Amino acid sequence: MTTTANNDRPQIAIIGGGAAGFFAAITAAEAQPQAVVTLYEKGRAYLSKVKISGGGRCNVTHNCFDPAKLASHYPRGSRELRAAFHRWQPQDTIQWFTNRGVAIKAEADGRMFPSTNDSQTIIDCFHAAAQRANVQLRNKTSLKQLSPQSDGSFQLELSDGSFSRADKICIASGSLKASPLTRALEKIGHTIEPLAPSLFAFNLADKRTHGLSGLSVQKARVHVYPQSTAQTGPILITHRGFSGPAILRLSAWEARTLQDQNYHFDVCINWLGDQTDAQVSQQFAKLRQNSGKIAVKNKVFEQIPRRLWERLLVTVGIREDSSWAQLTKKHENALIRELCQGSYQIQGKTTNKDEFVTCGGVCRKEIDFRRMESKLIPNLYFAGECIDVDGITGGFNFQAAWTTGYIAGQAMTEMT
Repeated sequence: MTTTANNDRPQIAIIGGGAAGFFAAITAAEAQPQAVVTLYEKGRAYLSKVKISGGGRCNVTHNCFDPAKLASHYPRGSRELRAAFHRWQPQDTIQWFTNRGVAIKAEADGRMFPSTNDSQTIIDCFHAAAQRANVQLRNKTSLKQLSPQSDGSFQLELSDGSFSRADKICIASGSLKASPLTRALEKIGHTIEPLAPSLFAFNLADKRTHGLSGLSVQKARVHVYPQSTAQTGPILITHRGFSGPAILRLSAWEARTLQDQNYHFDVCINWLGDQTDAQVSQQFAKLRQNSGKIAVKNKVFEQIPRRLWERLLVTVGIREDSSWAQLTKKHENALIRELCQGSYQIQGKTTNKDEFVTCGGVCRKEIDFRRMESKLIPNLYFAGECIDVDGITGGFNFQAAWTTGYIAGQAMTEMT
């Protein structure tokens, strides 16, 4: 085993080479050039989640610039982040990248990407900024244990058997799922809130969706039975079940509930969004009166793909040659239920490789969000997904990483 020699310069250690870790490291190194800022990454590659996010384009942030509204997109951590976003929000993120030669563009749904549509642009920007700021990068090296010392510093036991010393340390390791840091943090007194997957697709085997993979409805409404906050937006039918923004948002808000149910639960889908049974019934009555000879199989609702419409007609037993004048009240009611209150039994979840989020982590009550510093251990800071904070899909999780990383990076350089 080796021990890093003492250095008169302030020593700052960042644990985790992802979005929050790089932002904290660069911020600290730029704010205090005389400090030695060392970033440790357990894997071979840095910023691996940045690389794959947004289908390889990197959903950098979201063009929501009001801190209160922005904070409402976080199932866990909304209250704490609301104040933090007054310190660093998407406008600041955009300006940060612009100052370093990276243009950020907004898409129609509010998501923001580099104008190159290539996540490598963001990765290259971070590496260049880290190099200019003299951040020391150490990959294939993780933190096994950290021991607070009487002088306020820390002894770090690293995975390669070496020991190092740090005056300040920021844990920005990403998800604590299966991480040895969970035990290390609990050992020094921190509470780890239960970890659960978030942002996942739903699996089901249902004849109504069989063979319809690739079809989407742009403004559907979905909630978990018996009661949950409904989510409205695009739903995509996949070969395994349901995905799309509305499903991912629902999985985030109900992450712990669905885990408790072992991912076997029922959802209710209104394929017509906010249309009610009564409104659809009125529309059917007009069709019966004014277009009685027209076949029901002719698609009525523009937002529903034809093949899905035809599948729902088969599901409720409406014959292919039935006209609106021949539609019985029984069949009409059954069709309205399928359109507005379709019930589907979910039998599991699917995450997209490593592009998912974990809720849970270091208890928010144990962190001072004005500095991202531990309330229990002085000079210990946290940033990113290792905290019990998570957002819905759309760039919100990266924004939380930039915000907490920036605040932690600034705070670590104060009176160091």
